[in-house]
Amino acid sequence: QKADVVIEFTAPDSAVSNIKFCTDMGLPVVCGTTGWNEELQEVTDYINGKKGTLVHASNFSLGVNIFFELNRKLAAMMAPYEEYRISMEEIHHTEKKDAPSGTAVTLAQGISEHTNLKKWHLGTDNESDSLPIDAQRIKDVKGTHTVQYSSIIDDIEIKHTAHSRDGFAIGAVIAAEWIIKHKGIFTMKDVLNLS
Repeated sequence: QKADVVIEFTAPDSAVSNIKFCTDMGLPVVCGTTGWNEELQEVTDYINGKKGTLVHASNFSLGVNIFFELNRKLAAMMAPYEEYRISMEEIHHTEKKDAPSGTAVTLAQGISEHTNLKKWHLGTDNESDSLPIDAQRIKDVKGTHTVQYSSIIDDIEIKHTAHSRDGFAIGAVIAAEWIIKHKGIFTMKDVLNLS
């Protein structure tokens, strides 16, 4: 009851109820839990109905959020060149519960905004309208995401590698400090003023 803001990084099956509970208590929420996107509209309606505040993101790392924007810009630049096949690889620690990662899904959404790949699928097989995402789980990997454009002539690749989890925590604290002065529903794009 004395908190200024709640930072919610739990599990997909408890995130929605946690967000609603904190909203009922009048507390702004910074949520980094992934795997509950299908309930985002319900949560949005609930928070708006209660005049609450939420920052949600699939990744709170400052570097990853810059990477998201770079990914969107590259997808827009590459859109006219259909000879390039787009694919993604993400690698995380073996305890990660969701696959692909929420970060990979956000990257896929950025690609779909500018290409004919309107959905994604797990694996490396090519499908005409779907982005292949190869999700690997390797012990002690903090998080690596690679987006590749491949043609018979050359490859173009962008990659983000997390060396520790400190970046996620720093981003969440920055979001918590920012959210206190705002009302509504936001993402890290808003917090970092990325256009």
